[in-house]
Amino acid sequence: MAGVTGRLVRGWCPRAVRRLSLLLTSILQCLSFTFLPVAKFTQPFRNHFGNHCWERRNLFCPSSSLQVPAQLHMSKTAMGASQKDFESAMNQVKLLEKDPGNEVKLKLYALYKQATEGPCSTPKPGVFDLINKAKWDAWNALGNLPKETARQNYVDLVSGLSSSSDSSSQVKPEADREQAGYETLVMTSEDGITKIMLNRPTKMNALTTQMYQEIMLALEAASKDDSTITVLTGNGSYFSSGNDLTNFTHISPDEIEEKARRGAILLRDFVGCFIDFPKPLVAAVNGPAVGISVTILRLFDLVYASDRATFHTPFSHLGQTPEGCSSYTFPKLMGPGKAAEMLIFGKKLTAAEACAQGLVTEVFPDSTFQKEVWTRLKAYSKLPRNAFHCYDTDKGRGIVLSGDNFKEEDGPYLPSTVIPESRPCVFQNR
Repeated sequence: MAGVTGRLVRGWCPRAVRRLSLLLTSILQCLSFTFLPVAKFTQPFRNHFGNHCWERRNLFCPSSSLQVPAQLHMSKTAMGASQKDFESAMNQVKLLEKDPGNEVKLKLYALYKQATEGPCSTPKPGVFDLINKAKWDAWNALGNLPKETARQNYVDLVSGLSSSSDSSSQVKPEADREQAGYETLVMTSEDGITKIMLNRPTKMNALTTQMYQEIMLALEAASKDDSTITVLTGNGSYFSSGNDLTNFTHISPDEIEEKARRGAILLRDFVGCFIDFPKPLVAAVNGPAVGISVTILRLFDLVYASDRATFHTPFSHLGQTPEGCSSYTFPKLMGPGKAAEMLIFGKKLTAAEACAQGLVTEVFPDSTFQKEVWTRLKAYSKLPRNAFHCYDTDKGRGIVLSGDNFKEEDGPYLPSTVIPESRPCVFQNR
């Protein structure tokens, strides 16, 4: 059969023969055989048809040597990243100007460990070792991924991050002025509405100590401006994922008590800013809310939520107690049983469930959430400002109490879920 095929092929014009040769070479490359020399596959054609046919100049071969179209050249992905590429990528990570976020950092960590050590073989960390457990989960999820593939994936990921960083560095100067002096927020005022937007989308708007302080400053500024309504919302897919875990890392044993004391003061001042705020306060919950971003919602006058939003308070799972006056406000809002499901047992509510419990005022389709909410708020902002004077500090939200407002003799008259929230729980030797 080979002889018959050879005779048939000899009858074709030289250009057709050469096209067939190029096509076969391209097919072999596309089948990931590029790790073998191309000459190994092309030599039989050279021997059979002669070099004069192979080297003829035409549309597909502008030079006297074999030219493969650019898209068919051997790629690094097909060949696998070299150790030099891998080391170069590790150095590039150190030069990134923008924090890529926890999810990407976990992926980088997992690929690095897989590329250098292979599949995860270390014991799984304990449930309270949150950071190491997250790192272990990311590495373990790679399973039996070969070291070479992990190394190439690491190089590709870093390359993408470097390109993204270069693009983001070319932001217009006007975009920086929107920050108005805040690093973790974007605060704007328009049409009688002051908007405070949590602006750490790559960290799911997790709250750092700096963010707590900036929110308090923003609320103070909003209370004195000429707007009618103040709105708190989040940038990106999350409203807020709660406290940033880095708030509780790198603390030596002799610093725990002082850190807890300062944290309690910060939390009390933070919650107090919402209680004492003199204007109508609206939460536009654009996505999932966790922890304190849920518990403070009862201190808002209106809570509008996307149907994609969820509400989760996993305090018991983390060895924490509820905050934001929720141990008082939630039982009054939804009853002791429903409040216990959320605050003690960590039940996650959908937007519809939160609306049924009274935590959310109204739910909107995610596709029209921004348009519908802001249209409604602009209409509200045109109402006479004098109509909102009932929000004095000794009225309205000012009647909400925190755990420190209660005395021991008040115990028999309070719901069983009331906890002195601003007195921190310090867990040692766990």
